[in-house]
Amino acid sequence: MMSTAAAQTDAKTPPINPREIEITEAAAQEIAKQRDKRGTPGAMIRIGVRGGGCTGFTYVFEWADQTRPTDKVFSAHGVSIVVDPKSLVYLGGTQLDFVRGMMGHGFKFNNPNAKGSCGCGESVQF
Repeated sequence: MMSTAAAQTDAKTPPINPREIEITEAAAQEIAKQRDKRGTPGAMIRIGVRGGGCTGFTYVFEWADQTRPTDKVFSAHGVSIVVDPKSLVYLGGTQLDFVRGMMGHGFKFNNPNAKGSCGCGESVQF
């Protein structure tokens, strides 16, 4: 799965609550498709950030079959994602989307907290 960092706002949609994460319908459809293919109907996606990469941080994007006591769960369009509290500091207000284009397809983090990203799109600067 490809991920990219982008600080992007759309004048037509209201801003996301800075303590929430939005899951677009396109992202939810892809998560559900991959979850069904995996055969784990109760699985969620864990997103987060960890130190590393060319610009300081990389996004974490992995399956979670269970939540941890401190996790925050966000649900929309029939799917759920989980985020640990430390990552939520950097991801609050983010929109998780799934995009298709000439250069490929993948999940995209529209993160208003990102100050920049590297050319490969695998790391983010806060």
